[in-house]
Amino acid sequence: MKIIYIATGAANMYCGSCMHDNALAAGMKSAGADVTLFPLYTPMRLDEESVGERRIFYGGIKAYLMQKYPRPFFGRGLLLKAAGSQAILRLLPRFDIGSAVDPVANAELTISMLNGESGNQRELLQEFVDWVKSACKPDVIHITNALLIGMAREFKRKLQAPITCGLHGEDIFLEGMPQPYQDEALAIIRERAADVDRFLAISGYYGEMFSNWVGLDRSKIEVTYPGIALDDYRNLTPDSSASRPLTIGFLARFVPEKGLHLLLDAFISLARTGEFPNLRLLAGGYVSRAYQTYLDGIRKKIKEHGLEERVKLLGTLERADKLNLFRQIDVFSVPAPYREPKGISILEALAAGVPVVQPEHGAYPEWINETQGGLLHRPHDSADLAEKLAALLRDAGLRRRLGQQGRNGVFEKFSTERMAASTLAIMRKLTERPIP
Repeated sequence: MKIIYIATGAANMYCGSCMHDNALAAGMKSAGADVTLFPLYTPMRLDEESVGERRIFYGGIKAYLMQKYPRPFFGRGLLLKAAGSQAILRLLPRFDIGSAVDPVANAELTISMLNGESGNQRELLQEFVDWVKSACKPDVIHITNALLIGMAREFKRKLQAPITCGLHGEDIFLEGMPQPYQDEALAIIRERAADVDRFLAISGYYGEMFSNWVGLDRSKIEVTYPGIALDDYRNLTPDSSASRPLTIGFLARFVPEKGLHLLLDAFISLARTGEFPNLRLLAGGYVSRAYQTYLDGIRKKIKEHGLEERVKLLGTLERADKLNLFRQIDVFSVPAPYREPKGISILEALAAGVPVVQPEHGAYPEWINETQGGLLHRPHDSADLAEKLAALLRDAGLRRRLGQQGRNGVFEKFSTERMAASTLAIMRKLTERPIP
């Protein structure tokens, strides 16, 4: 089966969706499918080997300029040609372009992209579709998320192939769009959902929530759990040196919706009790200038409580550093106020045998139920988070039991192999019936 996989790059940011897309494409390739992964906008920054194409379609700078300058003027052609340079696009991962994912700044661009063949980027769409038509004859075209649903109609019209579309986190961007753009975007997605043969939701929670919110046909939504590459975790052993203090870990973007501020409040409460001498917090994750004020507030609170030696903000971690983080921690938590649909780092911690404490909303109850690898706390409640963390920190036996259960659960249910197999099974069914 030949599959065209359309993903999006996130420039210099490690992104859970990018990791998921690359892992799924790699898994389907390993299962024997002929998969071509196209990252749009920018290259993808990954901590695993990329299986994506080197050429970038829908260059992010060019798409932005076509929105800003939709009408011809002297020199526009040269400007767009330079903006679409592959060499320039490959340089983007070196720069912080956090504003590129700002739903307020990019509301009009989002509407235009959702309008596909009638949007300001229609030339980019035609270039992409025509290239795929001439170079490939795909059996299935997979679009990573509903924010790219505007492409589906033209791809189906010209290639007559079934279209699948992922659902794994679009709501946080859509909810950030100002009105009336948000309502317009939801209406377009609802209308263009007819161009998609199957939506692949990353969790049962998200499939239900998104279909109810947007008004999608629930019968067209399948759930395909995420998976991670497990080879590096098979022989990963914890640092059991006697000199290492009890340590809580965090790995996510340093943004309010991931909840580092809540974890810090819980840590401060635990430190005050004196029950856990030398308790540490190690926090890794992408840092953007767009959220510098948030991060400054975190650092200020750390200093005010005299915790500079016990709380370490590690910033972006390469893969080896990430694996070493998991070796150095006893409990893991990303207490996101946002109702997270996936939470890849949670699965990574569990794969490393580290028990987790997560809020009881979003996909987290599913992951805990499927793996039996942790505890749930009341969302937005740092005091309850502290209590659940304390229960694990004071009981080494409980940590070992939940950590082993979590590890077994991830290896059984959240591998790339299982994710790829469930995705390919859905795609094969679509290729066995005629396309309307």
